[in-house]
Amino acid sequence: MTRCLEGADLSARWSAACGRLGSTAPRTPTVPLRLVALRLIAVGGASAVLVGIGPPAFAIEKPDFQMPFSCGARWEGSTRPSHSPSSLSVDWNRDAYDEGQPVVATAPGVVTSVVDLGSSSYGLYVVIDHGSGWTTLHAHLLRSFVRVGQRVDQGQVVALLGNSGGSTGAHLHYEQRLNRTDQHAVFDGSRFIYNTWLTSRNCVDVPIVGDWNGDRVGDVGTFGRRIGGGVFRERLPHGSVRATKLGLSTDQPLVGDWNGDGQSDPGRYRPQTRTFSLLRPDGTQTTFTFGRYGDLAVAGDWDGNGRSEVGVFRPANHTFYLRAASGAYSTRTLGSASSLPVAGDWDGDGRFEPGVYDQATTTFTLLRAGGVQSKVVFGTTTSLPVVGFWGYDAISDLGVWDTTTATFTKRLKAKRFATIRFGRLR
Repeated sequence: MTRCLEGADLSARWSAACGRLGSTAPRTPTVPLRLVALRLIAVGGASAVLVGIGPPAFAIEKPDFQMPFSCGARWEGSTRPSHSPSSLSVDWNRDAYDEGQPVVATAPGVVTSVVDLGSSSYGLYVVIDHGSGWTTLHAHLLRSFVRVGQRVDQGQVVALLGNSGGSTGAHLHYEQRLNRTDQHAVFDGSRFIYNTWLTSRNCVDVPIVGDWNGDRVGDVGTFGRRIGGGVFRERLPHGSVRATKLGLSTDQPLVGDWNGDGQSDPGRYRPQTRTFSLLRPDGTQTTFTFGRYGDLAVAGDWDGNGRSEVGVFRPANHTFYLRAASGAYSTRTLGSASSLPVAGDWDGDGRFEPGVYDQATTTFTLLRAGGVQSKVVFGTTTSLPVVGFWGYDAISDLGVWDTTTATFTKRLKAKRFATIRFGRLR
């Protein structure tokens, strides 16, 4: 575990350590955000007119496909004239230990098929719809981590590589399709040369928010899926960046105040093993298992004691399982299989409750005490949700991070917004 500050006066030893974590300087964004009117809808309450972010001013005709493997992983992609259903399909192999390796989404999308054909054909396979007629197929899987209707992000683990169906050895059968017709595979903007080795550049950033210095105000950051593992980059109020290397690049990041000292620290959830690992300020880690395969991790102060605990959101039944320090858990049902989970203190009582974000409709649905739900439309269809304390009150605020501009937009009080560009755009 390495922690360092970027842009600070560091010793040579720490500067070298920072360099090994990898630069995450964003490319120049080319797509502006457009602001339009939106409504805040409270179930059983009044409506208020706010200003928010409208739909993107462009259309993505073809996804920016990356390899279906973690950042920096090197795999050989092969085919043959008799390859079924098309010689444009790719069979991926690396070594004798391929079985059980994580398979990740090559672009954002919605799962349209999870089918198990047993010992024939594709065996267990997953299809993801990326829009504009583009889909990807992943076959001969050992295990699927997704459900039909679930929205997945680029780089998210969707399955484990296997040997199911009509396969004679563990490998990933992969197809890129346009209107159900196989296409020549393209990765990182370049046509793939079949029967060669390729290094994955599926190295995206995931937005995070936390109170990095204990001033009771939320700060932005990113979890970078990088070569050699995951890197948390925390942007401090004065503009410097603290970097922490933790876990694998395929882990799910989470942030919380694990010891009640008023400052947020990183954590990770490993979907392959259903294992949480929470990093404390002294460098020690608390590790335990919770949830099921395919769950999405969340964190929050469920009981109002000033310490964050963890939980999971299960897309299969759109239910939150909120774990207490004792290991017991409570449940909340909210959203749908396509929902992205969030958590926050929506009414200022010190207790966090779940919420969900629907990327297709850019709508937050927040579950308040007593089961009351409120809805807020905010963001774009390329936004990922974040929650933080942007002001000095005790109520959590909403925000988004736009993947095409690498920009955080914080929803403030009194119809105001604040933006911070941070992280790698996609």
